Amino acid sequence: MSLPAMQEAALSKAQIATECRAELARTGRWWLDYSIDNERGGFYGQICDDNKPDVNAEKGIVLNTRILWFFSEAARFTGDAQYRQAAERARQYLRDYFHDAEFGGYYWSLNADGSVANDKKQVYAQAFAVYALVAYYQLTGEQQAYDEAMACFELIETHCVDREQEGYFEAYTREWGKMDDVRLSEKDLNFPKTMNTHLHVLEAYTSLYQVCKEKRVEQALAYNIDLFDRYMIDRGNYHLRMFMQEDWQDCSTELTYGHDIECAWLLYKALHSLDDKTLTDKLVPDIIQLAQTCRHEALGELGEVLDSMEKVSGKVHSQRVWWVQAEALVGFLFAWKLSGDQELFSTAANVWRFIKDYQIDSERGEWRWHCRLDEPDGARDYKAGFWKGPYHNGRAMIEVAKLLSE
Repeated sequence: MSLPAMQEAALSKAQIATECRAELARTGRWWLDYSIDNERGGFYGQICDDNKPDVNAEKGIVLNTRILWFFSEAARFTGDAQYRQAAERARQYLRDYFHDAEFGGYYWSLNADGSVANDKKQVYAQAFAVYALVAYYQLTGEQQAYDEAMACFELIETHCVDREQEGYFEAYTREWGKMDDVRLSEKDLNFPKTMNTHLHVLEAYTSLYQVCKEKRVEQALAYNIDLFDRYMIDRGNYHLRMFMQEDWQDCSTELTYGHDIECAWLLYKALHSLDDKTLTDKLVPDIIQLAQTCRHEALGELGEVLDSMEKVSGKVHSQRVWWVQAEALVGFLFAWKLSGDQELFSTAANVWRFIKDYQIDSERGEWRWHCRLDEPDGARDYKAGFWKGPYHNGRAMIEVAKLLSE
């Protein structure tokens, strides 16, 4: 179906909200059915496209914290007791295996048996630990989870802030010493500051401030918003600067559409949490413009959001990736709410239609890494793994259901 035809067959707000609630239930059911490692504890480190686990795969901190966050939030949203039990399981595994009792913080990865595989402290991962522990605390009221979230916050603020030129550095050794290779993944460039890490510190502090109104948390949240305002939003083109030197010189080689639209709505959530009207009024136009730029530049023929574009050559990487579609759905809806521009709602509705038709595996459950129109990528086309949890798509379903029910 062409894009104009899709727009004619418009989806209503109520229909999208209902469908997202149903998809949330299917997502939760898949993770309950396939991800729990009953033999070695916690959750499998990787589950293949056919839903079969790789029982020997490493277990990454990003996956474990995203599972903890998802089941905590899904339990709060639905009241489902099984989700709460899964959250408790993820919480226990995080505390018993990933937590570094000697130096603080959380290990990067474990072997399948729970022994430490990589003990580095990636700031991105520490932020996800704060984010997940806050969600669990909001679900259960467990004081220890709150205390651990605050302890991790203090570690980030103590060890990871650039006191001379501002911002947060990328990664540290187990003992919080400097590292030469600070890349988050093999696909990333090796620079001391990245938008992606700052975005998820912002996300974590947004949630932390909801449960801790102390001045230091408020100041840290405001500081992170200010970093985006001054250093990461490129107002020359309304994209984000992705990789930067210590002095904030932009060294990015690509425009990444998924991060642009994800930042748009996460930045608004941060502003809403901080509740500073002057700052909100200043940045909301930028948030809307980030979404509008994505709408004008990044849409594919079927209404989906494409992956990225190389800045020098202009080559577009046209793969359709699960997390980009999930963030685009939420981001366009937030921008529609903020602007009243109906075209943004139609864009979100078309993204949702694409997700249903091409991104969700309707036969075996969960979302494909790449949509079914793309060539498979054997290294990354797993249903669950180091970089793929229930966080992006599960969070999108919760956010959309909430947003369209208001």
